[in-house]
Amino acid sequence: MTPPGRATPKGWVARHTRVLLGGGVQQTAAALEAAAHAAGLRGAQRRGIDEAVNHLAAKAEHLRCDTALERGWPIATGIIEGACRHLVKDRLDITGARWGLSGAEAVLKLRAVRANGDFDAYWAWHQQQEFIRNHQTRYRDQLIPTA
Repeated sequence: MTPPGRATPKGWVARHTRVLLGGGVQQTAAALEAAAHAAGLRGAQRRGIDEAVNHLAAKAEHLRCDTALERGWPIATGIIEGACRHLVKDRLDITGARWGLSGAEAVLKLRAVRANGDFDAYWAWHQQQEFIRNHQTRYRDQLIPTA
């Protein structure tokens, strides 16, 4: 049981998560450092906290969670990073591969559509667009009505 006046571990994490998501990277790093000091952690006991503090300090200018949330952008997690690795690195980062921007983008879009299970619907739409572009639009003015 948590003593009166002291935050529960879950409450402490929730409060500092809100600070971090609000753009308070330095405040969050300082709070982690202070908590480790107050708990008297040393050496191996502090390793995880030290890694987190060092990460926050090194990446502070890039950790703009407040801006990302304000603009509706995703905030990276292990799940997102794993998806990026699956979609991008595993396909584009192969020995001897040379990619231009348009080719890489086309391959990544197809991999995303396939990974989401939407390939059949996409392919039907793609064939319809190809027909319109290559036939209907091109030969529209050359048709002679017979009726």
